[in-house]
Amino acid sequence: MDPQNVSIRDFTGRQLSALLHSLGMTENTVKSVGLLADTLGPGGLQPVSTRPEWPSGVADDHTPVEFSTAFAAGEPPVVRMIVEPTATRPSRSANTAAALAALDRMRHRENLDTGRFDAVRSLFLPDDPESDFTFWYSLVFRPDEAPAVKVYFNPEVRGKAAAEDLVRQGLERTGFAAGFPVLRDHAMTRPGLDRYSFFALDLVEQEQARVKVYISHHAAEVSDVTRAASAARGVDVDRVPDFCLLTGGNTGTFDKRPLISSYTFLQGDAGVPSGYSLYVPIRDYVTDDEEARRRVLAVMAKYDLDPTQFDNALRAITRRPLDEGVGLIAHVSLRMGRPRPGVTVYLSSEAYDVASPRSISLAV
Repeated sequence: MDPQNVSIRDFTGRQLSALLHSLGMTENTVKSVGLLADTLGPGGLQPVSTRPEWPSGVADDHTPVEFSTAFAAGEPPVVRMIVEPTATRPSRSANTAAALAALDRMRHRENLDTGRFDAVRSLFLPDDPESDFTFWYSLVFRPDEAPAVKVYFNPEVRGKAAAEDLVRQGLERTGFAAGFPVLRDHAMTRPGLDRYSFFALDLVEQEQARVKVYISHHAAEVSDVTRAASAARGVDVDRVPDFCLLTGGNTGTFDKRPLISSYTFLQGDAGVPSGYSLYVPIRDYVTDDEEARRRVLAVMAKYDLDPTQFDNALRAITRRPLDEGVGLIAHVSLRMGRPRPGVTVYLSSEAYDVASPRSISLAV
């Protein structure tokens, strides 16, 4: 495909179609691509041949879409994507309006449950946000199931100083107030370096829905995220050092993009989260994407996952040799506990730009 002649909506839509087909998910491709187009909003019509009017924070090159593939032993892979809706004339308020308009369109068509969204909306969607990121969507595609929708809010939307209180109130309003002290005591232990980065909700029936809190660990060492992982129920914290070594090499302090913890709260959780995930920004700790691929394959071998599924997904997205850039493979996460343990690999669209490979690896 020639990126000069297509919109960002069509460019990423074709990538999504190829990704779904590469993993054998062909039943609802047209509907899935249509959902992506709808979620992107009017800004999705902007041509890829011009620099984006709105520098989205979803991806390094400001593409408002990031793909991911989730793998688990004995289960078919899951395709996910993060999407930032934008307006025809983007601004903080206009983009929020575009995102809310997309929600109104999806609410009934996709049978969404917005009860928890409505409960926290006044917290995370102020009239005068202090950051460009207000909220993003996540679209989740599983074989033989209707697409699922998730939203990401920004805890720092009212400023960094207000983030902790927003997360605390968000957990209270969604029924998990007792979980807040657990996160604070295990993951928010280094003032100024541990920061709340996302507050996320599944827009499905409450019995199945997750509430997730993400915390970024700047300049973290393995011991910091091992301690963070111990907050969740049933998590084998001994897996954390191994995962950091496989993905980040012999990095002592992860001083580029931060490591990220996420905590999953499910109905019935009384204070202690059911699940924990660790996200490593692998693109900052490799020379190029060929090295990143080798590290992902080592992770998949460690957890007895089929490497062909990952390679199929990678081929569906990439348009270049892997050693000619870095950042196509952006993050790798290890999911532990409930509801679906496994590994997720995040893939950049690279619609606008490709980052040059580094001359030497940052972690060996």
